[in-house]
Amino acid sequence: MEVAAHAPRSTPRSFVAWYDAAVGALTTLTPLLDFVIRYWVAEAFFKSGLTKIASWDTTIALFENEYAVPLLPPEIAAYLGTATELVIPVLLVLGLFTRPAALVLFVFNIIAVISYPDLSEGGLKDHVYWGLLLLVTLFHGPGKLSVDHLIRNKFAA
Repeated sequence: MEVAAHAPRSTPRSFVAWYDAAVGALTTLTPLLDFVIRYWVAEAFFKSGLTKIASWDTTIALFENEYAVPLLPPEIAAYLGTATELVIPVLLVLGLFTRPAALVLFVFNIIAVISYPDLSEGGLKDHVYWGLLLLVTLFHGPGKLSVDHLIRNKFAA
């Protein structure tokens, strides 16, 4: 009895090799994704801070009449909120003190949602996205495209 020629087959090893190559390619892009996440969230908060300083009288009026920031007088809340939106996003983009910066913006994001009762459904979704992305940065870290990574490598023993 003659044995039929076997058709070429895909072995589990070739699939594993292909999978490993695909994962390796994605892994090389991870630092870029980490940066894009940090930049995207930072840009949203920074633009909000720029809007606040562009019309300071309007900002004070909003904190007095629209935003219900707990425990703080409106003027102090306006200064602290604006400073947070202008300073912390810069740290986030640079990847400097990244995890503390992500934590500060995460808490700030929650306070913003609580403080503005007229937030639209779309606005709430934006805040949810920003919060989730800030949690990714908080738990995952800044990645290789960051000042934190450079400092860690320079001073690692």
